Amino acid sequence: MTIELIGLENIPLVDEKDDISVIIKDAINKQGCSINHGDIILIAETLISKAEGNFIKLNELTPSDEALDLAKRSNKDPNLVEAIIQQSNEIVEVGSSFIITETKQGFVCANAGIDESNVGEGLATPMPVNADKSAFEIREFLENEFGEEIAVIITDTQGRAFRFGAIGTSIGCSGISPLWKRVGEKDLYGRELETTEIATADELAAAASLIMGQADEGLPVVIIRGFGNFDDLRNVDSDISPLLMPKEFDVFRK
Repeated sequence: MTIELIGLENIPLVDEKDDISVIIKDAINKQGCSINHGDIILIAETLISKAEGNFIKLNELTPSDEALDLAKRSNKDPNLVEAIIQQSNEIVEVGSSFIITETKQGFVCANAGIDESNVGEGLATPMPVNADKSAFEIREFLENEFGEEIAVIITDTQGRAFRFGAIGTSIGCSGISPLWKRVGEKDLYGRELETTEIATADELAAAASLIMGQADEGLPVVIIRGFGNFDDLRNVDSDISPLLMPKEFDVFRK
């Protein structure tokens, strides 16, 4: 199997109310890479939040007493901490340089997924309000434009428990099941798999992150071409929820 990663050039700096679907279509046409059956379009969440006008004006926030306390414990700006609180269902853990929360969307991650990079001074972008909905709308538009079945995954950069460094992670998807359940299949020795589940959307997001980068690369949209299991995992009703572990099964939060 050969998989190709194509970073879409000609993606401009996005402003509120820009149509991401049209921007991606135009970039594909200008680059001449077209769209093939089974292509997976991966889009950085900051692009979605900026186009949807989903900004936080940090200097307009008034830190609460809770924010002031957490700011001291985490060595963070109190205004940013107030934003983190407002974007969270629960504060899970506080460290000397981070605040782990459960976001309004149900993700457990650092600083409620709020991003201060690649936005204007004094601004930050929270996670998209509904990344699954955004992915669905973009997928439907591009499928209608190009006449091919594809998938769309919205990505974020997150850390992982017990490991240094951040990787690309999926926070929204449409057109492909994010979780590949392989229970019942056989391994190389003929043994039946009993528990194997693959976070396919996360693996694809991590691959795309190699092209997107985290600084000034300017490639917030990546096409993954040649993923051989696309048809097996094709699902027009998919969303990201199969990847989210219910709190009652999360042994680290009990």
